[in-house]
Amino acid sequence: MKTASLLCLAALAAASTSEAATQYDIKNRRIEPRQTLAGALHDAALPDAQVEAVIAALEGVFDFRKSRVGDQFRLVMRNGELDFFDYRQSTVDEWQVRRDGEKYVGSKRSIEVEKQVSVVSLEINTSLYEATLAAGEDPSIGLVLSDVFAWDIDFYRDVRKGDRAKALVEKFVSKGRVLRYGEVLAATYEGGLVGNKRVFRYLLPNGEANFFQEDGASAKKTFLKSPLKYAHVTSSFGSRFHPVLQYVKNHNGVDYGTPIGTPVWAVADGTVVSAGNAGAAGNMVVLRHSNGMETQYMHLSRFGDGVRNGTRVRQKQVIAYSGNTGRSTGPHLHFGLKRNGAYANPLTQKFPRADPLPKELTGDFLAKAHDMAQQLDAVSVAAVAGQAAPPPAK
Repeated sequence: MKTASLLCLAALAAASTSEAATQYDIKNRRIEPRQTLAGALHDAALPDAQVEAVIAALEGVFDFRKSRVGDQFRLVMRNGELDFFDYRQSTVDEWQVRRDGEKYVGSKRSIEVEKQVSVVSLEINTSLYEATLAAGEDPSIGLVLSDVFAWDIDFYRDVRKGDRAKALVEKFVSKGRVLRYGEVLAATYEGGLVGNKRVFRYLLPNGEANFFQEDGASAKKTFLKSPLKYAHVTSSFGSRFHPVLQYVKNHNGVDYGTPIGTPVWAVADGTVVSAGNAGAAGNMVVLRHSNGMETQYMHLSRFGDGVRNGTRVRQKQVIAYSGNTGRSTGPHLHFGLKRNGAYANPLTQKFPRADPLPKELTGDFLAKAHDMAQQLDAVSVAAVAGQAAPPPAK
């Protein structure tokens, strides 16, 4: 018995000595400007042979051309030898190299992503952006909502303090963290200026998804409220003192102040009449629409992919990017609209809605919209039910 105990103690001592002899060194690094992955590994003092081994293990697994400044990587060294390497571009894009005996094996890490459907509720006190932060949501949900209500709400001009928005939206989640938002399935907006809006996403038989109101009327209009998701009007339509020419002249459009490179939407389906430099207007795109309508987009920095004379464009297609070209005093977009050849104020126009839901689909739509409405409203009902009862009157 005494001999057995001594043997156990000896074994534990040997194990402790082995552990003490193993030394780990962890290095966390980022890809710097003008630095390749191989160069970053060399700069992290990884021996040449192990740099070559890591690069070889990742060939066919990772596209080295997609290595970006700011990408993070970690080296785990054991007794001076590389034991583990991982490379991270985002929460869902990670690669790793593990030691397997005398060789290294590279792979892309599998990230479990779960799709959830939940309700996002926002109360606007200053802006839609600030409201998303106050609700603990990613600001990108604001862009999603501005897209859904683009036919009815200009999220710079029409928003008022106290407005409320709610969306039934898909969330892609990994380890409790929202990676991105998916489709908005239903949404409501209660506005002091624009009134109450309520829309539901419905997948048509041809595979195209559109938004409809509760009665099946289209949420879509023939023209958007604005050619930009977010921008403020710096100069309205009508007579004004021209800042460059220094005299009063007609301003045949609306100027939106926005940073250079902001995506510009086609406000309606149409055909490109011209896309090129137009002198004082700078880089300009002109679109011809149905019913004698024409829209103009001026002072652009560059044009969208495939936008050239004669091409067809769809509503909400990015046709260009805002800039500061031509006779311009600062970065902005000049947006002009013509009806039958005469300029009209884009901010005062009333446009019809697109075609309603076909009658044969109404029943299916109403049933699905009812289910989505119940999910949207369930949060409010639960909140009311959870409130403490008022104290009895004395």
